[in-house]
Amino acid sequence: MLTTRQKVLRRFWYATVPLADLSDGPKPFRLMGEDIVLFLDAEGAPRALQDRCCHRTAKLSKGWCDKGELVCGYHGWRYDGTGAVVAIPQQAPGAALPDFRARAYGCQAHYGYAWVALDEPLVELFDIPEDRDPGFRRIFQFDDQWNTAPLRLMENSFDNAHFAFVHRGTFGDMAQPRPRVYKIEETDYGFQATTVVDVVNPPHAVAITGDPNPTTTRTMHNHWYLPFARRMDMLYPSGIRHIIINCATPVEDGKIQLIQLLYRNDTEAECSTEKLIAWDRAIIEEDRDILEATDCDAILDVSRRVEMHMASDRPGLIMRQRLLALLRAHGEEEISRRDEGHQDLPGI
Repeated sequence: MLTTRQKVLRRFWYATVPLADLSDGPKPFRLMGEDIVLFLDAEGAPRALQDRCCHRTAKLSKGWCDKGELVCGYHGWRYDGTGAVVAIPQQAPGAALPDFRARAYGCQAHYGYAWVALDEPLVELFDIPEDRDPGFRRIFQFDDQWNTAPLRLMENSFDNAHFAFVHRGTFGDMAQPRPRVYKIEETDYGFQATTVVDVVNPPHAVAITGDPNPTTTRTMHNHWYLPFARRMDMLYPSGIRHIIINCATPVEDGKIQLIQLLYRNDTEAECSTEKLIAWDRAIIEEDRDILEATDCDAILDVSRRVEMHMASDRPGLIMRQRLLALLRAHGEEEISRRDEGHQDLPGI
């Protein structure tokens, strides 16, 4: 599937730019192959417009903000958060403004990010109750661009069979290649998946897990949110919860912005932010290395037999089935480079 070619995928919320990054002016972002600009309005709420001035197409992200309005750096035309042109400096005082505007997109602030939907959203943004729970701390872990498809990242997140091999340098155990099976319950938003997995617990991981033993377990209550977000809620025997939230925001076909938040029910004194970021960085870099070696054109329709599957692939197969059903429910068919005669596909 070529993500940016599927129109219905424009109707979901995606994390884009950290709100803190907007405090000093507009920022560009590329979402689903479309250039947008984000800025803060007069009330401090994030706004998103097409990153083109409607006058001479200069990128609005090259401008600046003034009293909650976005000023084009080319001729000084000013835009409000709805995309309407509210001032043209070259006009005579008192002259009526023409109805000029840049395209505006849905934009909202949640969990420290500006979330954008390019078209009318089909669903509300998923809830993270720990974000308002004083017993948890939120850590901004990663905001990186990866050369892979969002579906590849989502499937990998629920693929217990890769632990022993991809993560042999961190928590994987090659002596246990047979994965634990998820109990999966499909929901309107995607599915929830629960399981218990055994992992190695080297000395440098003890502060992460709170368990002094050389091996430990993760009781996992995970969620997949259509189309490309997930929650991985890990409970260790120590009582520590390590909750990872990912949004695989589609940038281009074969390119995502991987955003990762972490919620923990311990304190900075018990396990530092620096240590937590270093631990999860080592893990996701193992994932990144292998995912960037995959074909970005992941085929949803498994009846085409482009890829073979095994029993532990069930979560990913449900994702493909649900995404294909979503496309067809909105009058679309899957678009692939294979249908355009390109068989040898790079990872990007």
